[in-house]
Amino acid sequence: MLPTPADRAPRPPHRKRRVPLWDNARWIAITLVVVGHGILPLIGEDDAAYSVYLFIYSFHVAVFVTVSGYFAKSGPPNARAMRQILTDIVFPYLIFETIWTVVRFLLGGDFALDYTTASWTLWFLIALAIWRIVLPYLVLLRFPLLIAIAISIGAGYTAEIDSTLALSRTFGMLPFFVFGWKLRQWRITDRWLDLTTASTWRWRAGAIAVFAALLAVMPIAIETWRDLKLRRFMLYDESYVAIGYDEPWSGAIRLFLLLLAMLLSVAFLMLMPRRTTWFTAFGSATMYIYLLHSFVLFPLRETPILEGEQPWWVLPAMIVFCVLVSVVLSLKPVRRVFRPLVEPRARWLFRPEPMTATGTIVLPPEALPPLPAAPRAEAEDATAPDAAPGGEARKDGEPSG
Repeated sequence: MLPTPADRAPRPPHRKRRVPLWDNARWIAITLVVVGHGILPLIGEDDAAYSVYLFIYSFHVAVFVTVSGYFAKSGPPNARAMRQILTDIVFPYLIFETIWTVVRFLLGGDFALDYTTASWTLWFLIALAIWRIVLPYLVLLRFPLLIAIAISIGAGYTAEIDSTLALSRTFGMLPFFVFGWKLRQWRITDRWLDLTTASTWRWRAGAIAVFAALLAVMPIAIETWRDLKLRRFMLYDESYVAIGYDEPWSGAIRLFLLLLAMLLSVAFLMLMPRRTTWFTAFGSATMYIYLLHSFVLFPLRETPILEGEQPWWVLPAMIVFCVLVSVVLSLKPVRRVFRPLVEPRARWLFRPEPMTATGTIVLPPEALPPLPAAPRAEAEDATAPDAAPGGEARKDGEPSG
């Protein structure tokens, strides 16, 4: 029996309590992404900019992926989870890839829709969709994190795994996603939030020391990092041979960077405020920042305005500018304007009934899009806890038919 409108009437939303720690981490991590992209044109001529760039790239994407993995569901995929992958990831990818194709065409390029090759930052959406689909199967195995690390290292030896459908980065950064999932299994948030302030600062002192050491090492050996092509290793989007390493031990470099990034991710999370701050609310806008900041930075990337040697103040000015971009893109008016692009609901595209004409069950009733809200009196009658269609009493949780 198909569910009646009363069964499908919208229920009061159950709001989960947001933990400020994670929203703080989300916003700072995505802001570092914007900064990394913003100072990229400077790194060729400016050793200071290159040092800051390598420092940021040693952990910022790892943090972003780790946080995504922390909140990923590893249970059997259901209709609701699959629908979320479509509305939260696939549809925005198709929309923004189309927009970038139009932008390139308007700037004199060819109009060629190619959804297999992601434009600039859009690789993350493809990778995120694949990670979320694969995770329930991967965690069936006994050592999912070790397996993910082996996949990442092994993928670097294969030149056939390239940027098509972002597979090189998908495989390369898979360990960070699984690492985030493991942190949740270890109940890392509960343990950290239960610590006293004095205890947290002892841990934070160690985290500060780790970051200080890394920040000091970067400029000291800057020419060595250039010669080693360390930046290309940190992007996880090329095989070792493409970077210039055909030795059997090349995978050891990736292993070192993976382990270092995991350590830095934990240190980063330790430094995040546990309380609500002025930017905590921005943590729910990370996808807006990620998808929209590239349009703001595009003129700086595609024009020679930042080419060549620049005055010393350009680097700090770009960092401040990128932070401001992140703040502005987090604001509610911006989110309201761009919500149809970043968070397309596309209710018209989804099946309205749970069964086909042959009686094949396609969707469980709870996965159907909600009907428009009924008038107040009508809705109260329909959602009364002891009422069922036809006036028959039923218990909570029992099906009406």
